[in-house]
Amino acid sequence: MRTVSFTEFRNNASLFLSEVEKGEIVIILRHGKPIAQISPPKKMVDGIPSWKRAGLRLITSGEKLSSAILEERDIS
Repeated sequence: MRTVSFTEFRNNASLFLSEVEKGEIVIILRHGKPIAQISPPKKMVDGIPSWKRAGLRLITSGEKLSSAILEERDIS
């Protein structure tokens, strides 16, 4: 865990975010009091953050919804 002042974080944000990406926790202080904690995301699969993984793809079998709606409209 690393503690830094707000000014130091603002001037070197990229450096501190790179440390967070490697697993470090950074606590930011303003006037000597903690105001924020930056930590790596909790959910990581195989060391890859969730926002870097591919999204879910939904696949259905059978009739398409649009076909079912059009068929229902024809019956009415």
